[in-house]
Amino acid sequence: MNMSRPSLLLLSLTAVMALGLGGCATTSPEVSSGPVKYGDAKAVETVTNEFGSTDLQTIAESMARSMLQSRPVTQSRERPLVTIAEVKNKTSEYIDTRAITDSIRAQLLKSGAVRFAVDINAMQNQTDELIRQNQTGMYKKSKSKKIGQMEGADFRVEGNITSIVKRSSDIKDVYYKFSLMLVNVESGVIEWADEKEIRKTTTR
Repeated sequence: MNMSRPSLLLLSLTAVMALGLGGCATTSPEVSSGPVKYGDAKAVETVTNEFGSTDLQTIAESMARSMLQSRPVTQSRERPLVTIAEVKNKTSEYIDTRAITDSIRAQLLKSGAVRFAVDINAMQNQTDELIRQNQTGMYKKSKSKKIGQMEGADFRVEGNITSIVKRSSDIKDVYYKFSLMLVNVESGVIEWADEKEIRKTTTR
């Protein structure tokens, strides 16, 4: 059977579309066992009134936004170099304050307005790497990074988180206050400070 050129073109186009749709319909296999499922990482978490993911996200976003609007950042000729000190946990519960400062730093870096020097916790790794490149004899001298070239931070970020817990027979009220400040390393002057308050109440 002879087919006209338009008919052949239509047949070819139909075959290509079918292959394309077949490819689009292919999905990655899903492996599951038990009642585990993914949820929205940004969803408001109210399982308990202890410090949770929503509190961490709220604090990080609030502090990063406030700092980016501060005078040391907006009026600096060059992007200021900042380091973060350990945030002190003054509450009666375990709170991973490192996770808070990591989130704040990530948001500030994404803005492109500031740079970050390694903090105290990471300084040992930085020192070890420089020693490894310069004193072990394993690297070409022309390719190893020189000791004594690290930049000192212009500002240091430090802060603390506190809480007040009140209980009655049927109510538990928890008040959190997160305080953060930006200190000029050279002068010791506090150039910026802000606070974020959170209150969570549970009724039996």
